[in-house]
Amino acid sequence: MQFHDIKTKLSRALGTFRGMFQYSVGSWTREMPRYKRVITWVGYLLQGYAIWCLIARSLVWPIIWPHGILLYVFVWLFYVIGWWLMNAMLSSEFVRKTQLEADQIAARQIQQTLQPEKLDELPGYKLETFYKPFREVGGDYFDVIELSGKRTLFAVADVSGKGMPAALLAANIQALVRSIANLEVNLQAMARQINRHLCRYTPSDRFATAVFIVLNRETGELTCVNAGHNAPIVFGSGSTRALEPTGLPLGLFPDAEYESRKAILSPGGVLLVFTDGFTDSISGENPEERVLDALADPSGTTMLHLKSLVDPHFNEDDVTLLLVKRDADADSHSKLG
Repeated sequence: MQFHDIKTKLSRALGTFRGMFQYSVGSWTREMPRYKRVITWVGYLLQGYAIWCLIARSLVWPIIWPHGILLYVFVWLFYVIGWWLMNAMLSSEFVRKTQLEADQIAARQIQQTLQPEKLDELPGYKLETFYKPFREVGGDYFDVIELSGKRTLFAVADVSGKGMPAALLAANIQALVRSIANLEVNLQAMARQINRHLCRYTPSDRFATAVFIVLNRETGELTCVNAGHNAPIVFGSGSTRALEPTGLPLGLFPDAEYESRKAILSPGGVLLVFTDGFTDSISGENPEERVLDALADPSGTTMLHLKSLVDPHFNEDDVTLLLVKRDADADSHSKLG
């Protein structure tokens, strides 16, 4: 047992040493442009060469040359030149990353304005959302749009990739949804139009999964188009229904077709729409069962339970949750109205 503990500690120490060595000889210049990386390495090697010359007492060992004070002058000169080259490149890289970080913060602020900051109250329903980008900006998008005839459109999308490129495409999808959604919105036509736009104007390696759901607040009827997204969950009345995909992700094939499906959100029932970053960040063997347990919780803190399932150790993507709960006495309210 003692030998095993020593072996484990030694393995960890070696792993730490390997990590430090890898960083010291390569990782710290990996994100630099090539010419900066080359110049930085020249400075790095010049400093090492100067230290080696000082130890060997020669510039061209084993020939002892030069002698005396001239050797130290050359050593000092090589070291200073190497230090200056490396410091100049690292300083310019620091400035570049500082500017990039400022741009990311600005992009984050802009993205926050695109997401609904305050949701309008839906009579007979309780609406809650949770959004946590993995980086400064994220590739998830959600929206809640009021329609005519006591209807509400819920839109959730998850763009492939992370960071700024994904955030730009998510903003593009948001603009498309807002421009297409109208009084007589047709979810199938909207999905087809967004898909054709993404196929035409985005790189071939970029796509997005999405869910568009129209809720009839009087009847609780849900009309859903699922473009390759995680299946939203309709939970209530002792049953669970998953709104499975009805078409391919957006941006893959311009001629893709989409179907719509209907479901009923019964009084006391819950609709949960989420991105894959949520389920992927749940630890344990049965994440779906843990989600259903949270939805079945009668305490009224369903969103808190759902957020508590996100394990920081497993969270490697943006997380978006949209939770819609219909009041248990919704039928009586509609009859009184």
